[in-house]
Amino acid sequence: MTRQHKILVVFGTRPEAIKLFPVIAALRADPRFHPVVCVSAQHRGMLDQVLEIAGIVPDYDLDLMKPDQTLDGLTSALLNEVGRVMDTEHPDRVMVQGDTATAMVGALAAYYRKIPVDHVEAGLRSGDIYQPWPEEVNRKIIGAMASLHFAPTQTAAEALMRENVDPGRVHVTGNTVIDALHWVTARIAENPALVSGLADLEARFANKRIIGVTSHRRENFGDGLEHIAEAVRQIAAREDVAVIFPVHPNPNVRKVMNKALAGLDNVALIEPLDYPHFSRLLAICDIMLTDSGGVQEEAPALGKPVLVMRETTERPEGVEAGTAKLVGTETARIVTEIFTLLDDKAAYEAMAQAHNPFGDGHSARRIVELLAHEIGSEA
Repeated sequence: MTRQHKILVVFGTRPEAIKLFPVIAALRADPRFHPVVCVSAQHRGMLDQVLEIAGIVPDYDLDLMKPDQTLDGLTSALLNEVGRVMDTEHPDRVMVQGDTATAMVGALAAYYRKIPVDHVEAGLRSGDIYQPWPEEVNRKIIGAMASLHFAPTQTAAEALMRENVDPGRVHVTGNTVIDALHWVTARIAENPALVSGLADLEARFANKRIIGVTSHRRENFGDGLEHIAEAVRQIAAREDVAVIFPVHPNPNVRKVMNKALAGLDNVALIEPLDYPHFSRLLAICDIMLTDSGGVQEEAPALGKPVLVMRETTERPEGVEAGTAKLVGTETARIVTEIFTLLDDKAAYEAMAQAHNPFGDGHSARRIVELLAHEIGSEA
């Protein structure tokens, strides 16, 4: 019998879980691999929602989330605890996704043990080490250590090669977030009760244009969030508009949004949504206004324009394709761009009908086959 190769999959946040559960499922279905799942719980409740819907019970749950923890405190705790898991399991390879502290430290701990690192969603670059912060540098650190780089797009692959990464180690796979979105959309179609929690809001806002909003980026804390809140307040003053805003649990976000927006008739400030409900919000909204990375990939798959409240993006493919537009955090710019899409049908349709450049829903299978080829070449 062929030896199973042990793959330690390390992650800690909801976006990582969404983008890795299709890969974990594909690894579990392949007899050549034995995946071991380690979660840091860098985001506790939001992570658990995805694990539950995806049917993933972690082999290791480090439960490292603490209120208002610093980046250096989180990083040091991660390095110690993830290192202990690696010393217990002795994996053949370590897989990380994206750009979180958990991903960066998972790669670093593996490098310290000379374990090959496989990076899902490799090669994203904004060109500004403080936008997004600290994710841009986390990505670059992982890229310096990774054995296999699974780039979601050709643009991401080219960014890695400009950094002198061996082209033979870079593979364009598409983004696994599209795999996840296809999966959850099918689940919702089979069981509409999965998204019943939005039914009251859907009824309340039935005759309005719905703007979905998410905002949580660290670089927007302070003035940026204040400007975003004021923009949302002005947008919601239109009678034909409603805003559904799942508010991130970070107190830096909540205190600003609650102060500016609580009690407005056309604004629903709600708790963070589980993955099926968030997918439903993408489906029912007309426009997404966000500073998130993943939303830039997900919304275009459902034909929804994305206005990105950042000065730069590590996902330029969406901007180039016309599915996304950078609008920064200045109030007047955000309001103007939203109103243009609401009032100019041609402008709206140009974004809604643009080609989504981020994948076809088969990325996880490609990744597993590339891993199989890699272990075959090592034999």
